[in-house]
Amino acid sequence: MKTLTVFALLCAMMALTTAAALSEVKDEHGTVEVIQEGEHHVIERSASCPGGWNLINGRCFLYVPRSMSWARAELNCQSMGANLASVHLAEEYHGIKKMIEDKTHGHPQTWLGGSDAEEEGVWLWNDGTRFSFSYWCRGEPNNDGWQHCIQMSYGDNKCWDDTKCHYHLSSVCAKKI
Repeated sequence: MKTLTVFALLCAMMALTTAAALSEVKDEHGTVEVIQEGEHHVIERSASCPGGWNLINGRCFLYVPRSMSWARAELNCQSMGANLASVHLAEEYHGIKKMIEDKTHGHPQTWLGGSDAEEEGVWLWNDGTRFSFSYWCRGEPNNDGWQHCIQMSYGDNKCWDDTKCHYHLSSVCAKKI
């Protein structure tokens, strides 16, 4: 019995020593710097995002491979407390493209949350944020036959195109942390 007690105490002491040697520093974006005996490791944690979601530029993004119309895709995102994704920076767009490429090993045409259905040529994000960044393909948006919704990863340049909202595409949802 004494041997078992001594063994338990030794294990507890080793665990406490190891725990004391590790420290974490977390920033506002969920990045954690783990310091272990002079070594530094930076880990992108998505503890603030639900499982399967990806942290990009302080928001949580989810690629939805199931093809749906733009309206059905938006309803699907809303059912998860999100909206179809708005994009505000080039780095954010490239992060979204990389997330999709990592999941699909390709660049499928995918719905974003932009639309000019209310007034032709006035593009709005469905989450209410300001439409201040765009990545339109050359000659777009062109409203070629009543095109009111934004698809990403269009053409060779993987840029944005306005297309018909009833088409069935995959989608990207986004929500605040």
